[in-house]
Amino acid sequence: MITIIDYGAGNLMSVSKAFDHLGVANEITEDPARVEQADRVILPGVGAFGACVDEVRARGFAPAIEAFIATGRPFLGICIGMQILVEKSEESPASPGLGIINGDSPRFGSEFKVPHMGWNQVGFVGRASSRILAGIPDESWFYFVHSYFIRPSGDDAAIVVGTCDYSERFAAVIERDNIFATQFHPEKSQRWGLKLLENFASV
Repeated sequence: MITIIDYGAGNLMSVSKAFDHLGVANEITEDPARVEQADRVILPGVGAFGACVDEVRARGFAPAIEAFIATGRPFLGICIGMQILVEKSEESPASPGLGIINGDSPRFGSEFKVPHMGWNQVGFVGRASSRILAGIPDESWFYFVHSYFIRPSGDDAAIVVGTCDYSERFAAVIERDNIFATQFHPEKSQRWGLKLLENFASV
């Protein structure tokens, strides 16, 4: 069972329908207690960093997410759900991130159109050891919509397993133990996005 967190922001139905297409049981929940009991959890996200992380906290999901990750069960963050895992964002300095991943979330430079929207290729880093990217060809295309990205640091500088080039090379996929996250939307990325979700359902 895949449990998808509903905190008022995210492509919940799109993610759910992607798993329906794969034949994988899933549920959408507003209940933090259900998150702690789940087999696998997805934190989606669309919108501003501050509004999203503030709602995650206000609805009681922050401690539930931390407790769930501590059990070693698989967790997947998508788009803003990836960004709010870090410590802080340039977008919302007054709203700290969850700090599960060391690092920050800067904005793209002005030399490229922002937001970065549409299809772009993801190059793999250390692909041989990546479970979430298994069976997906290097430089496959995925669908992005974002103005900010994450920049892991310290001990987490090496958790990037997929990168994309837009204005600069940035983290598109991260993987650390049971924590997985993508800057792109796998639920909107057709064949290879579905393959990534299928991989997550089986890790």
